[in-house]
Amino acid sequence: MKLNGATIPDDVVARVLQRRGTLHCFATLDPARTALVVIDLQRAFMDDSVGHAVIPAARDIVPDVNRLAAAVRDSGGGVFWVKNTHDERCLDEWSVAQAMATPAMRQRRIEAMSADTPGHALWPTLDVRDEDPVVLKYRYSAFLPGASELPVLLRARGFDTVLITGTVTNVCCESSARDAMMTNFRTIMVSDGNAAASPAEHDASLTAFYNVFGDVMDTDMLIGCLRGDTAAAQG
Repeated sequence: MKLNGATIPDDVVARVLQRRGTLHCFATLDPARTALVVIDLQRAFMDDSVGHAVIPAARDIVPDVNRLAAAVRDSGGGVFWVKNTHDERCLDEWSVAQAMATPAMRQRRIEAMSADTPGHALWPTLDVRDEDPVVLKYRYSAFLPGASELPVLLRARGFDTVLITGTVTNVCCESSARDAMMTNFRTIMVSDGNAAASPAEHDASLTAFYNVFGDVMDTDMLIGCLRGDTAAAQG
């Protein structure tokens, strides 16, 4: 299956179609119950001068993220900007992650991801509006219990469907998407709204998610679905 920004193997698509009876199980969207979740599009992951784990492709997805954000707002949904954040609790409560990095890399992460540092800031060309919540998260997944306030904020406003965008596709984005589904959100990963270190990692992540956990569509498809055109989800 060819999408803008990704390819999912035909054998996986065939299994999904057989299991679900449709290529896109969440194509019928209620715009007022749909939220765009933008994961970690911060300078630490996008700016070579202050970053600690820069994903160049993350800069390329900004126009589609902005376009989808406008469509979600215009149709009555909400846009949530999630910021990966380091604090002192990470050193003790998430010590296994610290053990998986060199001391130099741990220090770079602290310097880039601590609140109020240049790396912690959202990418400057993102269309962040005053009404959009900005949410701090302290683990890869924004939906892991205790990792952020995002699930509570979404449910308080009646959102049951989330469109996942951001970086890194196969790390924080996929982790958030899987946990969202496991906590009963209808979850769609956006093929051209996620970015990884390589196309192979990106496609593998979206394939794994589509195979079992939820739906994958591109920005054009989703904008069509928000306007009530479910045929748009057929590509």
